[in-house]
Amino acid sequence: MTESSQKILRTLIVDDESLARRGLIHRLKNVPDVEIIGEARNGREALELIRDKNPDLVFLDIQMPGIDGFEVVQKLDEKSMPVILFLTAYDEYAVNAFEVNALDYILKPIEEERLHQVLEKVRTNLGQKRALKQKRLLLKLASDISGNTISSIEELEEQGVETLVSKEPPRLAIRDSGRTTWVSQNDIEWIDAAGDYMCVQALGVTHIMRKTMKELEKELDENVLQRIHRSTIINVKRVKEMESHINGEYFLTLDSGHRVKLSRTYKDKLKMFR
Repeated sequence: MTESSQKILRTLIVDDESLARRGLIHRLKNVPDVEIIGEARNGREALELIRDKNPDLVFLDIQMPGIDGFEVVQKLDEKSMPVILFLTAYDEYAVNAFEVNALDYILKPIEEERLHQVLEKVRTNLGQKRALKQKRLLLKLASDISGNTISSIEELEEQGVETLVSKEPPRLAIRDSGRTTWVSQNDIEWIDAAGDYMCVQALGVTHIMRKTMKELEKELDENVLQRIHRSTIINVKRVKEMESHINGEYFLTLDSGHRVKLSRTYKDKLKMFR
């Protein structure tokens, strides 16, 4: 047995979900060279514990309220930064970005085989000075996910990490006559109310669902779909043109050519199109 494999990995677990922390602790109980020295519920607690206990390894959830996983890494001292294993529920595209950039990650829910794979990788590379490399890789990852070139930690902080961790909007379940159709919210162009029914326009197809506007709004990603009239919701990413009207209303033209009215009641939504 090599010296690196004999080393006890003093480990910290950071996740805002208590169930996720307990599940990971349970899986690590049977790993002889892993010693759990603490757990944190958020980024602030993680920073305090890392600086106080100086762990060898940190399982770090990315999406947490307040200080998220990316920000924790930004705030750590490069010289004393532990090995970071990111915990992520990213979609396939972002996971591919992690792999291309050689950052260690575990996809949630955690699989036993993947856990042992990354732990073996940690044991092999623990002696290497990886802090500076990880920060450079983090910048590359942020650039890949955002589509913009990010060349410094300062620039990443200025743009805001929260813009990098947003996931694909959830699909909308449209149930009609015992049949359920799943539609990506990105593909929805607009939604019209017709009495007790909603007409959802997506990819040239009209889907009918029985639901009130208020009920429907609770299911929608506000970064994609916004209500602009008492009977109309539109995809804000599809707005191509905006025209003011003499009575304080506006007409919006979508990229499909469809024209909708934004009423004065929803005038505060204008900032989303400018």
